[in-house]
Amino acid sequence: MFKMICKYMGIILILLICLLAFPLIICYINHRVQLKKEEKSYSVIGQAVEVNGHQMNVYSEGTGNTTLVFMSGSGTCSPVLDFKSLYSLLSDKYKIVVVEKAGYGFSEDSNMARDIDTILSETRQALSQAGISAPYVLCPHSMSGIEALYWAQEYPQEITAIIGLDMAVPEAYEDMAVNVSLLRLASFAANIGLTRWIPSLSESAAIQFGTLTEEEKKLYKAIFYRCTASTAMINEASEIKASAKTVDNGNAVSVPILMFTSDGSGGTGYDKDIWRSFQQNFINRISRGKIIMLDCPHYVHDCEYKTIANEISSFLAGIQSLTINERK
Repeated sequence: MFKMICKYMGIILILLICLLAFPLIICYINHRVQLKKEEKSYSVIGQAVEVNGHQMNVYSEGTGNTTLVFMSGSGTCSPVLDFKSLYSLLSDKYKIVVVEKAGYGFSEDSNMARDIDTILSETRQALSQAGISAPYVLCPHSMSGIEALYWAQEYPQEITAIIGLDMAVPEAYEDMAVNVSLLRLASFAANIGLTRWIPSLSESAAIQFGTLTEEEKKLYKAIFYRCTASTAMINEASEIKASAKTVDNGNAVSVPILMFTSDGSGGTGYDKDIWRSFQQNFINRISRGKIIMLDCPHYVHDCEYKTIANEISSFLAGIQSLTINERK
């Protein structure tokens, strides 16, 4: 009798596994079919360059003498489109560049280590390969603030200024718990196509608040379904606390910094007062620093692009005037 019960239990278990697996298999097949269709329906926006054995995408527009390099935060699926609402207001005055890191946007994914030295090296190589030379004004959003600060520490001669778009600073990562297991679960869900059944997940701030056209919104969503929680994104997040510690232990940053800070909602993991205190504490140590508080979520460049564009122009004009006076 016991053997018979075990036999039936085994059959029931197999049936349950099949019942659970079947929808996932159908979901995965649909996902692969949709990816093929979406890939054929759009062209890459930017220039592909090879760095460390993988392709990175570098987008540029504008012909100004000052080069603004936009650097995306963690998990931003399409940096080129995410920053568009802001940089389209600046490209008549400045040269605009967006570097899409490995695993982001139109760049290929990579399973290489994503420590701060590797990430910065790849960004600099991508710019060099694309024929875009220093000096740069760095415009980092969120987690890429750590890379921008490290850049200014290691190669200050390459950096004219930093414009932080609600950028993270080392203090923000001291007590932050980075849940890599949750990121891997998100990656699994994305890879089998479960994210397609929750349309709201693809409604980024750029889509909700920015100036993207309907075609650009469609493209953003297609990119979202292709590279959500990529391997490079997960590896980068797993290294961020160590990267922040490296910056915190490094030299003081001497370049001018303008920081725009949000109300903390929409992705920082902190409430407004705590998030702003990190940035205020940091800017207080910068000799030529300024902070502007904005009452909007974390993707400030998608929500307050007009205000930010005007403030950037004023800030850079002030730096240029100061430089001219110093030369005199």
